[in-house]
Amino acid sequence: MISPFFSPNIGGVETHLDDLCTYLAKRGHKIVVLTYQPLTTKQKAGRLTVGTSIAVRRINWIGHNLFPKLESYPLLEFIYLTPILFVYAFLFSLIHKKEIDVIHAHGLNAAFIAKFLSGVFKKRSVVSMHAIYSLDKRSLMAKAVNMIMGSADVVFALAERSRRDLISAGLSSDKIKIYSQWVDQEKFRPLDNSQCKKALLLNGQFIVLFVGRFIEKKGVKVLLQVASRVSSGITLVFVGDGPLANVVREKATVQENVVFAGKVSEHDKIMYYNAADVVIIPSQYDEGFARVVLEALSCGIPVVAANRGCLPEMIDSSVGFLVDASVESLTAKITLLSKSEELRKLRVNSRKYAELNFSEKNAETIERAYYPI
Repeated sequence: MISPFFSPNIGGVETHLDDLCTYLAKRGHKIVVLTYQPLTTKQKAGRLTVGTSIAVRRINWIGHNLFPKLESYPLLEFIYLTPILFVYAFLFSLIHKKEIDVIHAHGLNAAFIAKFLSGVFKKRSVVSMHAIYSLDKRSLMAKAVNMIMGSADVVFALAERSRRDLISAGLSSDKIKIYSQWVDQEKFRPLDNSQCKKALLLNGQFIVLFVGRFIEKKGVKVLLQVASRVSSGITLVFVGDGPLANVVREKATVQENVVFAGKVSEHDKIMYYNAADVVIIPSQYDEGFARVVLEALSCGIPVVAANRGCLPEMIDSSVGFLVDASVESLTAKITLLSKSEELRKLRVNSRKYAELNFSEKNAETIERAYYPI
């Protein structure tokens, strides 16, 4: 596995990779992850973490929280993320080439590395994309994507929107497969809403929950504006971490209906989901695959999501709502839901929907790609 981002870095890709590695280990695979020390969170881990079936090798690298600032500049992002990981992965592959059967790259930067390694060492390569690049509008980027991923044996797209994005770059539809992420349905499960609110000191309030990276494109600043407009009795809770953590924390000190939970354990995150009345995903960009949707629905909590990217493919009207993620639209929707009984019916539907669409069986699609037909 090659990925610039891995736990304890925080994000949907990181959590997905944890789940994927755990699944593969249970199935008898040996996994080595080549990655960086966390680039967007302060928490660090050992440079080498070795388990029975999983080994994680982390490279120390500069620029804590520099990555979010470079996301709008693809060339600078490439220069920042790729060369050091490339050299490390090449040396590792040179030493361990007889032990490697498949190279699985996550994201475009890792895909560039995998293209070179698979060609030099004659290994099967699989690429998972975790973002939408709007390649039909970016001709130079489209050419780069086609060049980088054209030689991969299998390319995974997160949804039909992502698949169309890659086809617009010139990739053959035959090698693109759609997959869905999954969550542990035993861990992420419905609990008593009132008891969870009481345990978290949130009882008596209508809870709107945000879980994710505290960055502008995730809609954090938009939500803070919404908090100033909604009526009393509606509380917005923020779970996560990121560059805007101090902004959220300061807002929570002066505004009663903003709660800064910050980074929490998985157990506490599940508690917050179950204390929520609705989970909100106010993305200001074309979101790839929002893992928060899977976790929230598995806990039986309906979702209000931006009508962008892959989000419209992840939910339907039986479990949530798609909205224009503007301050005005979000304020109106939250206010309406706080007075409606509609969410009760959606809570029942949400768990069933998650069991049907987001169970561990989704991992089989990825595992099958490792074996040539």
